[in-house]
Amino acid sequence: MTEGPQGRLRGRFDVAVIGGGAAGLSAAVTLGRARRSVVVVDAGTPRNAPAAGMHGFLTRDGMPPRELVAAGREEVERYGGLVVPGEAVAARRAGAGGTGGDGDPSFEVTLADGRTIAARRLVVATGLVDELPDVPGLRELWGLDVVHCPYCHGWEIRDEPIGVLGTGPRSLHQALLFRQWTSDLVFFQHTAPPLTDEEAEELAAIGVRVVPGTVTGLETEGGRLRGVRTDGGTVVPRRALAVASAMVARAGVLGSLGLTTVPDQRGAGERIEADPTGLTTVPGVWVAGNVTDLMAQVVVSAAAGMSVGAAVNADLVTADARAAVAAYRESRQTVGGVA
Repeated sequence: MTEGPQGRLRGRFDVAVIGGGAAGLSAAVTLGRARRSVVVVDAGTPRNAPAAGMHGFLTRDGMPPRELVAAGREEVERYGGLVVPGEAVAARRAGAGGTGGDGDPSFEVTLADGRTIAARRLVVATGLVDELPDVPGLRELWGLDVVHCPYCHGWEIRDEPIGVLGTGPRSLHQALLFRQWTSDLVFFQHTAPPLTDEEAEELAAIGVRVVPGTVTGLETEGGRLRGVRTDGGTVVPRRALAVASAMVARAGVLGSLGLTTVPDQRGAGERIEADPTGLTTVPGVWVAGNVTDLMAQVVVSAAAGMSVGAAVNADLVTADARAAVAAYRESRQTVGGVA
């Protein structure tokens, strides 16, 4: 890595990728293979850091998340990409009218340590943050015995006593899903709306016990979940607890470009809106992975990164062709004595 005056990473990259998870690294590999100059800025705070392994990724099932990131970084560098540890805190359109002076979009990204990066296009793959209910002990076990997705964690806790923390409509859906993995399932009413007669009948029919009252804390032993405590003082033995978090896109750097989150249509949280190619309403800025698709698992985020990388390269190809045509016309005018 080389730096110019005032900490600027030298040169203008074709693409700056903000976020070094599955989506960002996949986009960078795709762009590198397309012979684009690309830099990845990675803050090193992945959402799935607490998890022992990721699942549902064909041929990579059970791989620790950090191993996937390490392998992805190596692939980016193999194709000439640069991986920069750091946190991107802001981005702005650079040059007159937000272009690089040649009519092509251009951006300047500022890192927390003051360094800056210039790039023609941006791919933002900063992921999301899980906002959890205010229950003591919940955050400490998040990703271990407190889980959210049966496709990510269901097999590992199969046939164990599992609880579902009621917080809203999505919690009831969680109960129906997790019943597939265990016959010992308890639905804790907590702050969820009262069950309708139809909902109560449905849970009873599939063998799910409903525990009324508010959950006040978790009982642990050796750092593992052993029970769920209610406001009545009762402790219900459980080995895992499913919680529907509010998923909120990490959109700080996008906010500096005027992009704000919108409610997810499935009620899961807040996301950045984009078209099917990942392009936002700001020309030259794409998003990939959980920052725009809150439900995407690792394999889906990696696929999205590949698609976004291809879309960005296609956009650059078009811009390069237009610039070549303009230069060609100018040279012909000069040779012809018109200029």
